[in-house]
Amino acid sequence: MAASANETVWSPAGLDLAGFGQRFAALMIDWAFCLLVSSLYANPFRVAWPATVLLIVLNTVCIGFFGRTLGMTVTRIRCVSYTDGGAIGLWRGLARALLLALLIPAVIMDAQARGLHDRAAGSVVVALPKPRQN
Repeated sequence: MAASANETVWSPAGLDLAGFGQRFAALMIDWAFCLLVSSLYANPFRVAWPATVLLIVLNTVCIGFFGRTLGMTVTRIRCVSYTDGGAIGLWRGLARALLLALLIPAVIMDAQARGLHDRAAGSVVVALPKPRQN
């Protein structure tokens, strides 16, 4: 059921939902990192799968345990459980990462900016608050 104009969209722990720009920038940073690391042992112009496997492993471990990857840290976003706002764990992180590697589920979003990979994993990506300046 879609939210009406008068309803607020649910967000865990009162945090704002991350926008598409932040999410895309985080994915590009992670992809560049994976290409860089995988190029140490494989030529990414000849063999593409090492970078993709590294992206899946990076997302599974980092999001499963910590809720964010290197790119998410830079863009100040975090992936949390939709139900309680905590870490999603390795199995749900793996499901999310496998679907993210397919790319299409990531661009099909609902009103809460949750892609198919987020819905399948029971997660939501939120924007972290800006640090206070004294």
